Amino acid sequence: MGHTFTNHLYHIVFSTKARQRHIKDPVKDRLLEYIGGIARRNKATILAINAAEDHVHMLARVQPDIAVSKFVGIVKANSSKWISRTFAEVRIFEWQPGYSSFSVSESNWQKVARYIKAQVEHHRKLSFQDELAELLQRHGIPFEREHYLD
Repeated sequence: MGHTFTNHLYHIVFSTKARQRHIKDPVKDRLLEYIGGIARRNKATILAINAAEDHVHMLARVQPDIAVSKFVGIVKANSSKWISRTFAEVRIFEWQPGYSSFSVSESNWQKVARYIKAQVEHHRKLSFQDELAELLQRHGIPFEREHYLD
């Protein structure tokens, strides 16, 4: 094949350190915009993004020359520094070291985007812990229930 054709869509989830509830107004909206800027600078496209008070969900189209782990690392490192500098009420902000990412097919991205946009309603019924366990199970990812959120 003479050309390279790619479409790398990822549903990415990451949490605040110790699941501290720092992502509230006015932090939330500005954080989501800031992450969008980080993505654009790294040639990625955010198709959907939302956050609960202790975690972020995003659906991102990432270029093939950047690993999803590197992309998430760049997003987390830059956004945590920015939050700590920008918001006096959140002087020391950290993300947990890990993250989850799930590949998404082009035919399914709109369903995932709707899921991400409905986070507020979704978390009225389901905790982050249960949501993440459900996502891991649905994607066939083994995990130990006692330690998956450490």
